[in-house]
Amino acid sequence: MAAQGTCLNHVSRESSDIKRLAQFYIEIFGFEKVEAPRFEFDVIWLKLAPSFYLHLIERDPTTKLPEGPWSATSAVADPKNLPRGHHVCFSVSNFDSFVQNLKEKGIQVHERTQPDGKTKQVFFFDPDGNGLEVSSGAPAT
Repeated sequence: MAAQGTCLNHVSRESSDIKRLAQFYIEIFGFEKVEAPRFEFDVIWLKLAPSFYLHLIERDPTTKLPEGPWSATSAVADPKNLPRGHHVCFSVSNFDSFVQNLKEKGIQVHERTQPDGKTKQVFFFDPDGNGLEVSSGAPAT
């Protein structure tokens, strides 16, 4: 039997600089910092109303995991590759001004419209190289 009452609780991102990453998500998306438990490593928990959480976790240097999904020399660093790559998507009601704000901050973006012509999309990377999409209007069902 499949799980019942399932909903997305949070997404976590490991980073060597959680303060820088938190500032990005606060400034770009309007997340707010919320109280987090004390662990043996640093964490910052962010909330986006009404109920989406992003957990930023201090990178464990002993795991040897890559810093982000791409390196500075990888071809995937181009946001044009994100529509088919790993990314998290947010929807915003002020799409055009949101995209303009990204450009004013010097963030490299790739814009497109879905084939049905109804939904605009912008793809870009956070400071750690995690793929992000922002779409216009309500989330797809």
